[in-house]
Amino acid sequence: MATTSDRRPIRSEPGAGADPLPPQRKWRAITLATLLLVPAFWAMLAGLVSLASDDGDAAADAPQAGAALAFGLSLIPFVFVVLAFLSEQIRPPTAVLKAMGLCLVVGIPVSALAADAVTGIVAGVGAGGIVALRAETPEGWKARAVAVAMAAAYSFVLVRMVGAAALLPAPVFPFTGIGVADHFVEWRRTPPRPEPRPEPQPEP
Repeated sequence: MATTSDRRPIRSEPGAGADPLPPQRKWRAITLATLLLVPAFWAMLAGLVSLASDDGDAAADAPQAGAALAFGLSLIPFVFVVLAFLSEQIRPPTAVLKAMGLCLVVGIPVSALAADAVTGIVAGVGAGGIVALRAETPEGWKARAVAVAMAAAYSFVLVRMVGAAALLPAPVFPFTGIGVADHFVEWRRTPPRPEPRPEPQPEP
């Protein structure tokens, strides 16, 4: 007779039941999502900087700033859609919704703590990318989280050292860091190759 413990559902691992995702497809998803993130990133920053300016023309520029901010925000869901579908997520719509939630939950507090929008956007988008991009192993999220944290920290330092020049490479950091973290996890999981045994020498 089956007990209650025997009837517990078994949680499926990320990517369970699907073929392994080749690195070429993963980096294609990362590249296309990053290309879509670039205009969204710059539009959001342009809107935020314009709204935060103390110029006398700030009130006149408010509609344009709001339009730029809205345009950037409207592109973010499509960034996660590209990541989820091109990486062949098991449940792409669910992954996109989770990514949007994480993007807001992480990005807004980090922007407030760092006192700059660049760090917050990198952290928020990177947090969303952790769940949007298909993971091959269940423990891979830890390496991804570390990569996103490092990308956000690097953006924080870069903004204060080089100023506006940090806007150019910043959109590349989050998803590239996640891809590198995945390769690191796969490298750690690969068993070492056995050393070849020396062939016995014939006796004279």
